[in-house]
Amino acid sequence: MTAAKPVVKTIVEDDEFVGRFGASADVEVRARVTGFLDEVHFTDGSLVEKDQLLFTIDQRQFRTALRQAQAQIDIAEATGAFTAEQLERAEALVGNGTIPQSVVDERREAFLAAQGALEQARAALELAQLDLEYSEIRAPMAGRIDQAQLDPGNLITANQTVLTSIVATDPIHFYFDIDERFFLAYARDARARGSVLQEGSAGLEVRITVSDSRVPPQIGRLDFSENRIDPDTGTMRVRAVLPNPDELLTPGLFGRVNVPGSLPYDGVLIPDAAVVSDQNRRLVMSLDESGNVTPIPIRPGPRIDGYRVVRDGLDGSETIVIEGLVRARPGSVVAPDIVELPPVAAN
Repeated sequence: MTAAKPVVKTIVEDDEFVGRFGASADVEVRARVTGFLDEVHFTDGSLVEKDQLLFTIDQRQFRTALRQAQAQIDIAEATGAFTAEQLERAEALVGNGTIPQSVVDERREAFLAAQGALEQARAALELAQLDLEYSEIRAPMAGRIDQAQLDPGNLITANQTVLTSIVATDPIHFYFDIDERFFLAYARDARARGSVLQEGSAGLEVRITVSDSRVPPQIGRLDFSENRIDPDTGTMRVRAVLPNPDELLTPGLFGRVNVPGSLPYDGVLIPDAAVVSDQNRRLVMSLDESGNVTPIPIRPGPRIDGYRVVRDGLDGSETIVIEGLVRARPGSVVAPDIVELPPVAAN
């Protein structure tokens, strides 16, 4: 039989949730003009840079429209110059009574109309230049691109046809849901840290693992939670952000996140082997200086560092049986070997 005192040290309890990774940015690429797809300029699944050329729509119609708009500028400028001269001549003649004032008014009206037509032509030229620019579809952000949804020759409808999508995965987000009980506890702890949960609880550090045990735990930080609890599910969505420079993690991947569930405190830790089940109670067998065995009810908590946290029942000064519980019957006297538990239990 072996006995020892519990391990007493500063601990932070962890809560575990299942969640899913999501892109830190996600965009569907669409065209702003209608036309036939001419060229695709990227490899499916590759990394693209911001403003990289992705698609080209047949530009012939847009170049023609641009030349037409430029011609309208030339016409409007010529008309404007002519009406300006006519107005200037009329203003010179009206002073000596050669022409009536109504002719001056008519020529002023023609001049102002010509000025308006020139501004209209300039706006049409800008629009034609934009349409030609939009015929080259460029990446709105850097990230990993999906496959092209259309091949050259297909008709593209402005603002409707989805050509591909791009996701940004470094950093990457991790989303998980908490219920009301956890929300109240995390919100209280966040206030103690001088922050609020909706702003990430002062960047609280979390640990995320995936289904492949060979992938080491990833360290992230809380940075956001929703501003209300969903009345249908009674949960609130929380987000963590973590670096992903090698793109090991991808959007849609499941994972488990361990969130600090308490502020640091002095905890009492014991081996699971020291806990005895008695119907719906959990007990440990304590020993006094004479070796008398006395059962003590406890309220166990989560496992930390290979031990079981004791939330109520022990203060750490007791000596408890950790091996040979079969011989430790209440009221009996035993002579166990006294050992000292290490701060972290061996695997």
